[in-house]
Amino acid sequence: MTTVATSVRSSAVWPVLVGVAVLAGAVAAGLAGLSLADALTATGLPDPGPVTTYGLPFVRAAGEIAAVVAIGSFLLAAFLVPPQSNGVLDAGGYRALRLGTVASGVWTVCAALLVPLTVSDVTGQPLTSRLDPSAIWSVASLVEIAGAWRWTAFLAAAVTIASIPVLRWSPTPLLFAASLVTLLPLALTGHSSSGGSHDLATNSLLIHLVAGALWAGGLLALLVHAMRGGEHSYLAARRFSVVALWCFVAMAFSGVVNALVRVRPAELLGTTYGWLIVAKATALCVLGAIGWLQRRRGIAALKADPTARAALIRLALVEAVVFGLTFGVAVALGRTPPPAPPIFNPSIPAIEIGYDLAGPPTVARILFDWRFDLIFGTAALVFALVYLLAVIRLRRRGDAWPLGRTGAWLLGCLVLLFATSSGVGRYMPAMFSMHMGAHMLLSMLAPILLVLGAPVTLALRALPAAGRGDPPGPREWLLAALHSRVSRVLTNPFVATILFVAGFYGLYFGGIFDAAVDSHPAHLAMNLHFLLTGYLFYWVVIGVDPTPRPIPPLGKVGMVFASLPFHAFFGIVLMSTNTVLGEPFYKSLQLYWHNDLMGDQRLGGGIAWAAGEIPLVIVMIALLIQWRRSDERTAKRLDRAADRDDEADLAAYNAMLAELARREERQQ
Repeated sequence: MTTVATSVRSSAVWPVLVGVAVLAGAVAAGLAGLSLADALTATGLPDPGPVTTYGLPFVRAAGEIAAVVAIGSFLLAAFLVPPQSNGVLDAGGYRALRLGTVASGVWTVCAALLVPLTVSDVTGQPLTSRLDPSAIWSVASLVEIAGAWRWTAFLAAAVTIASIPVLRWSPTPLLFAASLVTLLPLALTGHSSSGGSHDLATNSLLIHLVAGALWAGGLLALLVHAMRGGEHSYLAARRFSVVALWCFVAMAFSGVVNALVRVRPAELLGTTYGWLIVAKATALCVLGAIGWLQRRRGIAALKADPTARAALIRLALVEAVVFGLTFGVAVALGRTPPPAPPIFNPSIPAIEIGYDLAGPPTVARILFDWRFDLIFGTAALVFALVYLLAVIRLRRRGDAWPLGRTGAWLLGCLVLLFATSSGVGRYMPAMFSMHMGAHMLLSMLAPILLVLGAPVTLALRALPAAGRGDPPGPREWLLAALHSRVSRVLTNPFVATILFVAGFYGLYFGGIFDAAVDSHPAHLAMNLHFLLTGYLFYWVVIGVDPTPRPIPPLGKVGMVFASLPFHAFFGIVLMSTNTVLGEPFYKSLQLYWHNDLMGDQRLGGGIAWAAGEIPLVIVMIALLIQWRRSDERTAKRLDRAADRDDEADLAAYNAMLAELARREERQQ
């Protein structure tokens, strides 16, 4: 009877997934049709015809369901169910992987279809006039959202192709990460990336989309796994429950921030946009309540009986329907114009960078005029909290952890927070010197402090190890990442140095900075690049954590001194160049107190030249301390070996000297 029931549920997998996608598309198309008049009035464009009006939101919502199914399937294969002992995916993980491949292919097709649909929508012309592929391709490069869909199609196609030959567990975390990357073009375009406070709107939308994709995708993948009668259902449900809880918190927080940027509380019940926000908020609350019931009933039933999947499946089906409705509402919300802001004549800086600047930077403004960065500021706070919780766990079980490491990590988090959320971060988009100051903090100071905190060592000591026969957990995943081929390549001294140093020259002298200076997403990418390459370099050079390629102290000193001339030369070139980087953008801001762009750039070059001195001192002190401790450990090891063999080595050495002395006496 159980086998028959499982077979029936398994045959319903595809109808359920297709039904959720169709439901999301139908809701999106229906709501978009209701708000069509408002959208046409706001844009002033003619009606593009019913195919575009209803087809675009339908395809987008259905495609987003396919995207989250791919993300959730790769998540399940990578982290929710264990592989076999030889590293090959088990049956449940393999079926999830194949589902992710199909879903990525559907996401590719939908993204490709959205390119002509978007061009038709933006131009107000019927789709039939935009069917020429060459015309669509050329126009798409001029329309931001169409270009974003083109990039999405490329990325999703790459994930689809890369996932086809995979049979082992090791590539699945990379596929999971790559599937999340396919959301970035969507997250960084649209009405959240323009208008006032678009930095907050874009950052909150990015968090909202990623959290929503993890939650919805993981749920659908778990539902499919349970319907197919897959093994380790309780383990998968328990692990996903933790992910879903944090996704709920992230979605609630980011959704409130994004809504406050677009509407005032009084407009929530007086506009179509406000009503859609209320509908999304209500759906989020319903999903949270169902998730709580899932913990109380579905997961509890699985814990008592690993084959009792009925309660989990029933609640997951209800949750999947609510997610379908929510995605449809979200797509309709993206196509509905928000209420007009109360200020109809915003300043140029407010339009270009999202907010006004009070005046020229002063010490007081740099220290106290903060604008919290939702991405890096939140990351700094989360990193500090998680680190402290791990230290507390060690202390509670009686293990010691050096205060110096804790202090270094917390200082690194503070530098990250200051560089992105203080006056430095506030003025960074508008002034090259402030940008360079933030660059130096993120690449030269924060990484040094973070690597001295030894987070990997702390995690390996704080995380519980899987027992014999138990499925691998976070500690085993971390060890696998440390010993992976990717880690060995990145920690190669030459690779780490090139990534760290070449980024300076490629970004500023390769034309990238000029092309990206006016883009908030590009600033996010630059900050991430500074932080990651700096962390990688200093992890190899002075990191307390073990690396896949241990380097002797002399080699580390050589890496530091080999990179010094390149840093000094970079600062000198910036100070001596006669070309202003990002000049058109900086001039377009029309800041009356920021007219000497060349002087500001030379100041930035001076900051880059001088900023290497303090990190160099810290690095050399850290290397000397590590060198001394290495010698002390070697001496202690030799002493212990001598104690174990009753000074056999010393006795042999003395015997050798005595024999040499006797030979000399005979010769005399």
